[in-house]
Amino acid sequence: MFSKSKINDPSAKPSEDSAAPAKPAPSSSGAPQKPDFAASAPRPKAPPSTLSTDLTITGNLKTTGDIQVEGTVEGDIRAHLLTVGETAVIKGEIVADDVVVNGRVVGRVRGLKVRLTSTARVEGDIIHKTIAIESGAHFEGSVQRQDDPLNTGAPKNKAAATAAAAASTETPKA
Repeated sequence: MFSKSKINDPSAKPSEDSAAPAKPAPSSSGAPQKPDFAASAPRPKAPPSTLSTDLTITGNLKTTGDIQVEGTVEGDIRAHLLTVGETAVIKGEIVADDVVVNGRVVGRVRGLKVRLTSTARVEGDIIHKTIAIESGAHFEGSVQRQDDPLNTGAPKNKAAATAAAAASTETPKA
């Protein structure tokens, strides 16, 4: 009355027209060849983290991504791209590859590319590789160009490091 289906029978041999995937053909060395896979698409870039106008943060922020600040940050910020919004106030050091200042910064700014827009208010030193200051920006401090502005002040050679270490360990004689 009922017959056993051969579709799910493990002892049944697959036919030529079956939809079962074929095994990779062995290469000349006898090892099976790996199937060709298309490279996966790179991950889309994450959107910037946004700190809204009603947010106040006390403490340091560190990311390899992008940050857009519209609120207040009392602490240092390290990021890839930092955008300081028009309503933002940052009191601390900024270290980023790209820095765009539309609001207020009180503290040192270190960046490969630093841009102060016409609404920017910066009180502190700027250490940069390239800088752009729009007409109308308010800036009090010094500007210094460096090839590596993201280096936060570690001595460049061993002799300077040794001299700095020796100077910090000396005790005054009475």
